Amino acid sequence: MLDIKVFRENPGIIKESEKKRGRDPKRVDKIVELDTAWRKANQEADKLKNKRNTVSEEINKLKKAGKPAAAKIKEMKSVAENIRKQDEKIKKLLEQRDNLILGIGNILEPSVPIGKDESDNVPIKHVGKKPKFNFKFKDHIELGESLDLFEFETAARAAGARFAYFKNEAAILDLALQHFAVDYLTKQGFAMVWPPMMLNRATLAGGVNLSEFEDTIYKIEGEDLYLIGTSEHPLIALRKDQVLKEKDLPIKVGGISACFRKEAGSHGRDTKGIFRMHQFNKIEQVVYCKPEDSPKYFKELQRNAEKLFEALEIPFRVVNTCTGDLGNKQAIMYDIEAWMPGQNNKKGAYREVTSCSNCKDYQAVTLNTKFIREKTGKKEYVHMLNNTAIATPRAIVAILENFQQKDGSVKIPKVLWKYTGFKVIKPKKK
Repeated sequence: MLDIKVFRENPGIIKESEKKRGRDPKRVDKIVELDTAWRKANQEADKLKNKRNTVSEEINKLKKAGKPAAAKIKEMKSVAENIRKQDEKIKKLLEQRDNLILGIGNILEPSVPIGKDESDNVPIKHVGKKPKFNFKFKDHIELGESLDLFEFETAARAAGARFAYFKNEAAILDLALQHFAVDYLTKQGFAMVWPPMMLNRATLAGGVNLSEFEDTIYKIEGEDLYLIGTSEHPLIALRKDQVLKEKDLPIKVGGISACFRKEAGSHGRDTKGIFRMHQFNKIEQVVYCKPEDSPKYFKELQRNAEKLFEALEIPFRVVNTCTGDLGNKQAIMYDIEAWMPGQNNKKGAYREVTSCSNCKDYQAVTLNTKFIREKTGKKEYVHMLNNTAIATPRAIVAILENFQQKDGSVKIPKVLWKYTGFKVIKPKKK
């Protein structure tokens, strides 16, 4: 969430950002109003507590002097009751204020395009050449069946829709992609982490607005635990309620994890197979840094993802995500969309494979993660950024569909050979 100081000092910039998101800026005015009332209520509470202390001293003096104190005791009870009511008022005002703040998005970067949904995202870069096939090509579902890579029906019986058994070369390819991404990030100075794959509500709420993800995140019945939808969430919670040293920034961590998502509301053939799954593996990038450095690390995280897909020789484009497709936490987000020939009824389509976000201090405020300036001793919230390195199923879809051959085989990108131990996935002999 946004720091309350911004609402107090510069509400106009928040209102302008909310307008760009297509929202009523009057909510900002209401937050300022509630905050003013809350601060005034605190002042009144302080006065009452001072009065309580004064009356308490007067009672003690009367008792020591052997004089009657009934009137003062009655006054004390009245003051105590007023304090109780005032504390309830303060609590209610704070809850109302903070609940409204949770619905306010991060302050947008000027370069974020205004739009309603993903159709208004703006392409800013194209990399690689789309393949041209001189044969009847297949989508990844057909390739998976012909090459004996997945079992969908068995998984559906065992777990339900949007699950798959990865078999043979597909299982090895998944591991190879993870190993490839981990090796690359390690060379870029990332410390790799295998995090908890369940988080309690308080921790998860620090990284995501739960109301936005209620149709996405799985809740563990009877426990205060949720399955993670991405390792971003446990990684940004690594330094929850901590004050870091300036010299220790930036902190660059990579996540190795399975991810779990409901994917409610997604339908159609393009979301079948392994493109959009309830369970998948992903390597993530997260950076904690000083506020002035977050633009630099946004570029670095984006560059890392681009380098990975360039090395895999997968054609892709980069899009600047519009206001209508941004979550509350992002100030700016770039997506890499890989070309997948089998999508869109084999007409081909660019599909999202990574999302690079600069969340600035939006998550740090909720998680209470700060650093201390060495020269001034001033405490400030860190900036947090994240980006996918590789989500393995979508990368596998792109590999299968782009590198399929006329004989039904699929070539493996050269950069993965040392991890897979094979260069081609060949049709199985019957």
